[in-house]
Amino acid sequence: MAGGRTSPGAAGVVLASGAGTRVGAATNKVYLPLAGRSVVSWSLEAFSRVEGIDVLVLVTRPVDSDLVEHVLSEELAGIPVETVHGGRSRQESELFALRHLESRIESGAVDAVLLHDGARPLVSTALIAEVLRVTREHGAALPGLVADDIVALEGTGGETVTGTDTATLVRAQTPQGFRAAPLLAAYEQAEAEGFAGTDTASCMERFSELPVRWVRGEERNIKVTYPHDLVIAEQVLAGGA
Repeated sequence: MAGGRTSPGAAGVVLASGAGTRVGAATNKVYLPLAGRSVVSWSLEAFSRVEGIDVLVLVTRPVDSDLVEHVLSEELAGIPVETVHGGRSRQESELFALRHLESRIESGAVDAVLLHDGARPLVSTALIAEVLRVTREHGAALPGLVADDIVALEGTGGETVTGTDTATLVRAQTPQGFRAAPLLAAYEQAEAEGFAGTDTASCMERFSELPVRWVRGEERNIKVTYPHDLVIAEQVLAGGA
């Protein structure tokens, strides 16, 4: 992260306030061990190495306070990370993070926010930097991979395959980036109206006119959801996949 600059900087927000029960562990999955470190520490460290990311925010659960302390003091020592407690949903957690940054967004110190799922430990600095670049140039950026393994179905029971043209379908990844002020305004409006979007981009599409640009994602930027995902991530980090 750059220091001493007078130009606006970006904030990287890493979300770690979900339980992640499908991975089969009693502990929040983002604190499970991965190649000698916690899952969440990998993406936080990647964000810290990207030029232009001046603020790092980790969204946590109160019950995970000891785990958070260990990650920040033992695994990310020397990397400044601000923490904020999340809410009842992903959208509410993102809103709380934005409110944490509100004064810096309003002053112009933070001009862009990148929201990242802490369960995606293998995101590269190159992808983070590209999402930030496109966000600053166009207003919003969403990384994803072309969904070439999806087919359309029709019929009352959805039993007939109609085609395999998936040129306009992508599997969304994170980080998703947005200009900070419109993002905060959209989330506050969504909160006021009781709107719950499927993800950050859907909320922005409803309450903002910013165009969301597609950025090509990465095959290795997997989400740890099930136990075997940890095995795959270990192999990638070891250079075996």
